[in-house]
Amino acid sequence: MTQTHPATAHNAEPTDTPLPRRVRSPLADYPLLRSLALYRMIPVLFSATLALFTVVHLSLALQQWLIGRALDAVNSGKAATRLPDGTIDLSVAWHWAALLIGLAAGRGVLQYISGMCSIRASQSLLSNLREKILVQVQTLHLGYHWEHGMGEMITRTTRDADKLRDALVAFWRQTVETALVVAAAMGLLFWYDWALGAVPFVLTLIGFWIFVRQTDTLVVLDRNVSDAYDQVNQDLSEGIGGVRVIKSFRLEQGRIRKFRGHVHFFLDQSRHALAWCSSRIPIPQAVVALGHVWIMAYGAHLVVAGVLGVGELVSALLIATTLVFRVETVGRVMRIFADARASAARIWDLLDEEPALVGGARTLPDGPLGFRLDAVRLLAPGGETAVLDDCGLTVEPGQIVALVGSTGSGKSSLASLLPRLADVNGGAVSVGSETLGWLDVRDLHLADLRRRVHAVPQDIFLFSDTLAANLRAAAPDADDDALVEALRLAGAEELLARLPEGLDTRIGDRGVTLSGGQRQRLCLARALIAAPDVLVLDDATSALDAVTERTVLHNIRGLRGGHGGRMTVLLVTSKLSSVLLADRTVVLAGGRIVASGAHEDLLSDPLYRDLLGIDDRAAA
Repeated sequence: MTQTHPATAHNAEPTDTPLPRRVRSPLADYPLLRSLALYRMIPVLFSATLALFTVVHLSLALQQWLIGRALDAVNSGKAATRLPDGTIDLSVAWHWAALLIGLAAGRGVLQYISGMCSIRASQSLLSNLREKILVQVQTLHLGYHWEHGMGEMITRTTRDADKLRDALVAFWRQTVETALVVAAAMGLLFWYDWALGAVPFVLTLIGFWIFVRQTDTLVVLDRNVSDAYDQVNQDLSEGIGGVRVIKSFRLEQGRIRKFRGHVHFFLDQSRHALAWCSSRIPIPQAVVALGHVWIMAYGAHLVVAGVLGVGELVSALLIATTLVFRVETVGRVMRIFADARASAARIWDLLDEEPALVGGARTLPDGPLGFRLDAVRLLAPGGETAVLDDCGLTVEPGQIVALVGSTGSGKSSLASLLPRLADVNGGAVSVGSETLGWLDVRDLHLADLRRRVHAVPQDIFLFSDTLAANLRAAAPDADDDALVEALRLAGAEELLARLPEGLDTRIGDRGVTLSGGQRQRLCLARALIAAPDVLVLDDATSALDAVTERTVLHNIRGLRGGHGGRMTVLLVTSKLSSVLLADRTVVLAGGRIVASGAHEDLLSDPLYRDLLGIDDRAAA
């Protein structure tokens, strides 16, 4: 008697839609400006923060001007006067003190509020950017991940994002503040005398120009450091992920030496960048500091000439000192921006990558599904070598078909075409039936296709979460009874009995607490709970013993897909026990399907016998 699977999530509506091709951003060649342009997403917070910064830092000129006026009042004897009775009248002095203290306190409060707003704006922007990165990483095709590696992906989402965060914070704390302080300082100096402000203004421009000229070198140096850091991350990821292989072959010392070499190279690149910055950045700072000398000399001349008061000269010197201290931070800011410019370029390179696989507009009709390959051709990355060539195959709904072939013959590549994890370079892959019609997978919603055509890869992967959470990854709405039934169908019911907390047991990173066979059965249960119409098992029973494998495949044979018909199964295998449970077998060699038929019919084929380890006497 056949069993109907309890999962109900298969009726959900597909969520993906065809994505329009991205329009090239006018700021594509300026990745840091493009990142800062994201502030347009929070216009109210950005405008409020900018207004607060403007009020706080332009009021610096007013504060320094008032200090000059107060000093002039003291110098002229107006701040404190002796009365006829011998007492001293300090009312004017108290007036100036109250005014200056009040202004400083007000600026302090506004500066605190503006700082909090800037941090909130920066964090909001960074959170949005990290979300974009995560969405893009999940959207990009598998080939991109294979080409760039885990280490590079981790670097872009951590180190590069952190450097961009530093730039977003520095944009407010240093860039906006510096621009406003320079404007306030120059405004006050030009207010006193145009010549008094002209020379510091020119020197400041020269200093900024020198800083800008240095940024290209800083970007190159930071890219070198980032590339070296990628190697450290990649080596660390491989060392952790492949720890069992490393220990099995006693590779610890070799891996340590290799990792140490990458770390030392990273440190060399970092030291080189730091040494260059330390020797070059003080030069423009010294140029800007010459303005202080000019204000002292020319300001003294104006005081002697009676054009400028002593208090105003002191005020000019104070604001010039503020300007020098502020400009000294520009070197650090330029380095932060140079680092962030390189990191922003790497992040936008990732975000601008076009998804190679875009879903179509059609959905699959209700009813059992099979699949068909029509002259399928698939090229290896680089487009030179054919992995599959002129492959044709039709599998009717409800059939269990075994796919056998030597290592590297293209079995996994063929299996990846059905749920459209990769696209063909020629021919077509279709799903459907003679009754429903055949639909090219490229015309279908990806969500709808992958909901009804499910693949269990040969690479076992489990999330570092509970057993229930791992199973519900394929059917979020499944109840506990459905989870238990899926485990039974996958031959893993005894595993559930052994776990201390049942379905709520955490199974560790990648299921490290389980054996290979247990992990494989959990992956099978996760696939079965979704009740797909087509199930692709890419060597997904290799870790099971013959008895368990026979039980699992017998259970699968009795299942029905989510749309009523018997489940269609493509079983990629190299085990004779698996082949004997299939309705027919397909032989793949050199990227071509060279034979197809029942096991008994293929025994006369020498290649078939070699693949399954059947000697000539047994075949006879």
